[in-house]
Amino acid sequence: MTSLQQIIAITVMNMKGLRQRFWQSSAAILSIALVITVMVGFLSMADGFEKTVAGTGSDDVVIVLREGSLSELTSGFSLHQAKLLSTAPGVAKQNGEPLVSFELYVIVDLLKKSTGLSVNAPMRGIEQTSLKLRDNVKIIEGRMFEPGRNEIVVGHNAREQFAGLGLGEMISFGNSEWQVVGVFDAGGSVFESELWADAKMVQAFFNRGTSYQSVRMKLAGPESLQEIKNFAEADPQLNVEIKTEADYYAAQSKPITTLIRYIGYPLAFIMALGALAGALNTMYTSVLARMGEITTLRALGFGAFPSFVGILTESIVIAIFGSAIGLVLAYVFFDGMLVSTLNGASFTQAVFEFSVSAKLITHALALSVVIGFVGGFFPALRAARMPIADAFRITQT
Repeated sequence: MTSLQQIIAITVMNMKGLRQRFWQSSAAILSIALVITVMVGFLSMADGFEKTVAGTGSDDVVIVLREGSLSELTSGFSLHQAKLLSTAPGVAKQNGEPLVSFELYVIVDLLKKSTGLSVNAPMRGIEQTSLKLRDNVKIIEGRMFEPGRNEIVVGHNAREQFAGLGLGEMISFGNSEWQVVGVFDAGGSVFESELWADAKMVQAFFNRGTSYQSVRMKLAGPESLQEIKNFAEADPQLNVEIKTEADYYAAQSKPITTLIRYIGYPLAFIMALGALAGALNTMYTSVLARMGEITTLRALGFGAFPSFVGILTESIVIAIFGSAIGLVLAYVFFDGMLVSTLNGASFTQAVFEFSVSAKLITHALALSVVIGFVGGFFPALRAARMPIADAFRITQT
């Protein structure tokens, strides 16, 4: 029998025997499942936040902020500057009018349903042209607000997370009252965390005069971004930063996702060490219990290397099985779970869904293979290297 045939024979025999050794292996399986569940659950938060925020922007829409502003909250433009920007070359037009939106971004207090505590929520003042710059936005309940009235439309996720945003409800911000007249879907983007109202009404009730905080413009073509930048740089009245929405929101998501991953991966590594200890103990015990079986095979002419590979494969299979359980648990309990967290760039709540992505599944399986390999390597090496005479003595004790 060739070495390959011996490896296949021993591996098949070990796989068939896993059913009888299931409870013996349960400690390793459960510890690996726990590691994978915690790791994937934690990192799915980072992936979900990144998917929501970084996936918000468009490559053919630019956002203009005052130079040095980290977010819309700290930006500001006069009406004159905003109108001047709308005349830039490279801006797409519809019926001869530039596709430009002057917008405000203010913070309002809302109660979080899950805790009953007051949190900062984003309210955006928009113009009618704003919807033409957001192709993925659609009203799913009620209607759009009417200009000049105290009416708001709320994102689907905002309604799910914050109290008082049901269709038809009245909500107070300071001395003003607003009626919720519609609910919109924005394809799971960060816009679904926001409340939208007429920009001029937001200016009036939040004492913003005629100022705005951002200008959004639809690009006419691939070269338009540079044309707009050149226009702004040439005018001393404009001290601005211009970038695509996609780049802007990708930068907004980076600090939070980086922080979560810096915590999540070390946590997973520490827990993996515990799972590795469990795997080592399981495999040493398994090898010792089957020493008679292993010795018999060696006496019949099976080589040390096939025995090594067979035991190592068993350990990896146990680890993958534990990982599969952990992935199922993570998917059931975390995937699609709607939560909100503080977006540090704007100091407001961003609502997002946990996302158990294909990338996380790949990482989890890779980690389980590493645990299984290391956990089985030394027990397999011990069994392969042990002289047959010594192995017989162990089986007699």
